[in-house]
Amino acid sequence: MSEEPTTMATGLRFPEGPIAMDDGSVVLVEIARGTLSRVTSEGTVEVVAELGGGPNGAAMGPDGKCYVCNNGGMVFTEHRGKIYPGGEPADYVGGSIQRVDLETGEVETVYTHAGDVQLRGPNDLVFDRDGGFWFTDHGKHTARSRDMTGVFYAKADGSFIEERIFPLEGPNGIGLSPAEDEVYVAETHTGRVWAYELSDPGELVGERRDKPDGGRLLRGRPGFFLFDSLAMDADGNVCVATIVDGGITILSPTGAEPRFVPMPDRITTNICFGGPDLLTAYITLSSTGQLVSTPWDTPGLALNHLNT
Repeated sequence: MSEEPTTMATGLRFPEGPIAMDDGSVVLVEIARGTLSRVTSEGTVEVVAELGGGPNGAAMGPDGKCYVCNNGGMVFTEHRGKIYPGGEPADYVGGSIQRVDLETGEVETVYTHAGDVQLRGPNDLVFDRDGGFWFTDHGKHTARSRDMTGVFYAKADGSFIEERIFPLEGPNGIGLSPAEDEVYVAETHTGRVWAYELSDPGELVGERRDKPDGGRLLRGRPGFFLFDSLAMDADGNVCVATIVDGGITILSPTGAEPRFVPMPDRITTNICFGGPDLLTAYITLSSTGQLVSTPWDTPGLALNHLNT
């Protein structure tokens, strides 16, 4: 991971949610553009679907369609050629989970609520082997307020959704351990990653650990930074995109020394793995509108319904 990253695409409008496809392309969202887009292996950017709002995390589901966390939109500002996200826009109506057919571009809304709880800012998601998915709701903020939100579990067919963890401070990235016996959640503002033990798909053990809700704090690194979305490697490490110092923080669930891989953008927002043996990392550099790739020392964890 000592090489300079290779730029795959530029001019993206706050990219996030990358998915490395078998054909060498990367499907991702452009939050400020409101689209699900595809970056081809030649670097061409194609719009797959117009989603509106603020498409954020994305993942392939058991039906071969792409599922998107839509945060409902954000206020963006531009300064010196860089783009920065902000708070809730005036036309905000709520967040949702969307389903996209990559062949036709057809978009369906799967969820807007969990019971009487409105989805405020769905952010990132991960599918388990059973075809259900965990997702975070990062919430919204204004000049004087910030939502308190949590983590949900849902079925892809639209038949079930329930909030499983509440409250959290700006939950963002989410991933599953290789054995799917723990789910990991990154909190943006605290710069922490929590592990929650699972008894069955979608079911928390719930016994008190570091927190009464069962959360176990992963060993972090010192300094001031914010955590964004994440991906898992095959060794079970949590590779979490890091804002402020800009890069990827690698945390071990077993307590090993954290590592940090710097990137040339203070707003590094997400990572996924692809290529031969999943040894290439694809990383979104959002303020500069870039998708980059770089060799990675450890293979990525194969994703359900994509790599397996």
